[in-house]
Amino acid sequence: MGISTHVLDTAKGSPAAGIAITLEDDRGVIARGVTNADGRLKLIDDPPEAGTYRITFDTAGYDPNGFFPRVVIEFTVRGGAQHYHVPLLLSPFGYSTYRGS
Repeated sequence: MGISTHVLDTAKGSPAAGIAITLEDDRGVIARGVTNADGRLKLIDDPPEAGTYRITFDTAGYDPNGFFPRVVIEFTVRGGAQHYHVPLLLSPFGYSTYRGS
């Protein structure tokens, strides 16, 4: 259960360690953390309440020469006891995301 992420640096072909991440909902900040050596971070353990959430990745702190200083991913939780995994595939000039498992 909960919300987690995994950041992969597609230019280097490796996990993106050390990226500062913030999770928010409409009320404010819920969690903060930094990706581990495998590029992973579990933001919350409990099932999230229904609502809109934002994960902000401090990509400038990871790659100061990259084009995007931060990546903000907004997503909707409809409720229920599910796990929400939000991966980020990152390169200096682009990124993509999807709902993972």
